[in-house]
Parts: sequence; structure tokens; C-alpha cells
Amino acid sequence: MENNQNNRTLAVDIGGSGVKVMVLDAIGNPITERARQETPKPAKPQPIINAIVSLAATQGEFHRVSVGFPGVVHNGVTQTAVNLDSDWIGFDLATALSKNLQRPVRVANDADIQGLGAIAGKGVELVVTLGTGFGSALFVDGKLVPNLEMGHHRFRKGESYEEQLGRAALEKVGEKKWNRRLEKAMASLQSLFNYNYLYIGGGEAKKVNLDLPQNVKIIPNVTGLLGGIALWRD
Repeated sequence: MENNQNNRTLAVDIGGSGVKVMVLDAIGNPITERARQETPKPAKPQPIINAIVSLAATQGEFHRVSVGFPGVVHNGVTQTAVNLDSDWIGFDLATALSKNLQRPVRVANDADIQGLGAIAGKGVELVVTLGTGFGSALFVDGKLVPNLEMGHHRFRKGESYEEQLGRAALEKVGEKKWNRRLEKAMASLQSLFNYNYLYIGGGEAKKVNLDLPQNVKIIPNVTGLLGGIALWRD
């Protein structure tokens, strides 16, 4: 689709607890209020597609669709979905949603989209999202390093970043201990990636209560929708 100035993009963010949508103008500014539904349980493909279709109906006109998905995505096909349902493995979300909405659809990892909405495009920039799970995206001079599923790597005490810092861990150990773990994770990631900038987003980023270094920034959860415009920059 040619990128004319009237193109409106329906941005979709699929999360473990909520499905969110918003319409963006041609340069990525929001032109509708964000709408949200609880993520269906069990979080299988068709109920989530149905939720997106019903949310889309509240948003007025749009010409194309960007989707952030919590897992690895190849060419619109979802390859992993740790916090949703195993039916997503190998599911062609782009094609299925395009049939339902009668619009072209592009799908990417949700942390990648958060990053595309946040980064400056210079040096090594790391994005982590704190929500149901632990998402991650790495950019070098604005170029995405694809399929970085860092959340499932060992972090400490034999557990992964997600097991130590996901929502279940936050609810189990409380905010104070969770923040101490996050501080350790930031130090670990700084020495691993030597990033110039770290961006922390996701639904639980509002619980971060640390004196952050100058090169660490909290980004609002809406960034996961605002970054969707970048999927249409050819």
C-alpha cells in the first residue's frame, strides 16, 4: 500500500492480560482513544481475533493494521506464545486477521514495536517490557536485531528473567523485592550488551521505584501501540 498522508493505521497490542487498539494517522499520532478488552481465557487465536474485530468496530475508519504480539513472529506467523496458548505456535495471524478485517495486516513482536516507538536510532538501544512476561528488543543504530527472546534466558538462581520479573513473580514477592531484582537485571544487561540506552515499558513499568541511571528511561505502555506505524515504513 502506498504511504499517502491519509492512511490510517489500526494499531493492536496483544498482551497476556489485555488486548488494546488505537488508530494512528499517517505519521503515527493517535487519532482515537485507546480501547481495551481483557484477554480471553483460554487465550486461543480465534477468541483474540474476535476481540480485535469488536474493538476495531469502535475505532472508525482505518486502512491497514499493525499488531504487536508477545512472542516470536516470522512473516506474520506466530512461532511462540508462552503467555497465551499453544494453538498460536505456527499460526498465520496476519492472514487470519486480514480476512476478518478486510485490511492488510503486519505483525511483529510486541517488544520490537515498543522499541520502534521509543528509540532514538543511535548506538545500542535495549528495550525491555515488564508485563505478564518479560519482553525484549535490541536495536543497533536504529536497526532491529531480530528474535531476541531474552526473557527466557537464565538470569539468577536458576531462573529466567521472566520467572524472576514477570507479573507472577511481582505478585509473589512484592514490589520492593521485585525492584531489587530489576536493579540486578539492569546491571546484568548493561554488562552483557553495553547499551547506550535502556527503555523499560509494559504494564508493570509503573511499579518501577528505583533511582534510574541517566541512560535508562521508563516509556508509557501506549508506546506498544504508537510504534505500530513503523511496520509500514518500507
